[in-house]
Amino acid sequence: MAWRIADYIERGEIDNRTRDRVRGQLWLHGVEQPIQLELAGNSHRDLAGQLLRFKNPKSQALPPHLRGFALEQMGVVGDMTASRKVKILDLVDGDLEYYYTNKIKMPYHWANSLYLEWHSALNGRVVIESADYLLEVASEPSWSMSEGEETEQISANARAMTNFMNLVVDATAQVEREESEDGIPESEQSTVEAEARAEHARMVLLMDRVAARLEMESEVDADMLARILQEERERMRRERGEPESAPLSEEQAAERDAWIEEMNAAMEETQSEFLDSDTLRTHPLVEHCEAFTHRIHDEIELQKWLPQDASPEHPINELLHRLWMATAKLSGAMSGEWPPELEMAGHRLIYFEEARSYLEDSLEALESIEAGKLTDPKWCPPLRQEINSILKQVQQMIDHVRVLLRGDEGDT
Repeated sequence: MAWRIADYIERGEIDNRTRDRVRGQLWLHGVEQPIQLELAGNSHRDLAGQLLRFKNPKSQALPPHLRGFALEQMGVVGDMTASRKVKILDLVDGDLEYYYTNKIKMPYHWANSLYLEWHSALNGRVVIESADYLLEVASEPSWSMSEGEETEQISANARAMTNFMNLVVDATAQVEREESEDGIPESEQSTVEAEARAEHARMVLLMDRVAARLEMESEVDADMLARILQEERERMRRERGEPESAPLSEEQAAERDAWIEEMNAAMEETQSEFLDSDTLRTHPLVEHCEAFTHRIHDEIELQKWLPQDASPEHPINELLHRLWMATAKLSGAMSGEWPPELEMAGHRLIYFEEARSYLEDSLEALESIEAGKLTDPKWCPPLRQEINSILKQVQQMIDHVRVLLRGDEGDT
């Protein structure tokens, strides 16, 4: 997932007056020290060679989950332009629910949007996107870019982001292997885990790219989604320098079609058994986390602690969102057999680690709730104790999966 920080920026500047280098500063709402950008690459043609300054007239307070955003952003440029087309809904307050409930097509217009994307070593992919910023070009271009150069630059930026991501993943795996050799077991990472983590990061980037393209379409159907997904897969294959897949022979195509039919039949049979069975159960840890989150939600509604006009960044909303996300990640981690088959263990581990991260974020939201005296002060300590209890169980699951992965490496 990308870090999307547009709502929390008060002002900033992007400087591409030096070729192949983008520098910048960003001031977040309520944070005195600016974020420093030092990135390799160039902006799109409209910003190439220029210094752009921008202000956000609607900046919001920094939410707890952004406390981990690094003040020094070093990495590579993705897409940077001030002329990206986005859809703006032509609705006034209160209309959205009416249009949505009655399934009425929502009116909109197209507008230019500032879009700044980069990939940093500490935070991964970062995106700033807004059609509301006030923009000012502070100087004449120190150099210019032709249309052909822009096309090549966009491809080069995409390749650079993919290569940079691969380097970060490889470097992290190497550091963790070296630490494990020095006798630090909690930092051990097997080859299977490293491969799963790298593939997960690539899949996140792929889905982000697909989502960005879908946002630019007025209507989306299944055929368009399939086409965009295939095009973005092909784009990533080229960026990674992988060979083209050989076309299937008639025999291979027939085997594939037969396999698809078998899988569809098996899924229908499984679904039938599921509908007729009372024996299928969710893992107790998932049930615990889900029931816990439902209870918190119901208590908040009963006590009316959350204002009706509360933003998504309100600490109570943050608490609920993080707990729901933790539950979803745990559900993914615990789906299927337990313990997991080796080929799925690395992917299960990533889900567990994401669940742990969301639970840790929920504790930060709870701190903000206490600091702001947003609920009964006696309500928070038992919640913290229960979240820590769930965290402990998640960590045990993480340790267990890592033992499985390291055990497999020992056998090879």
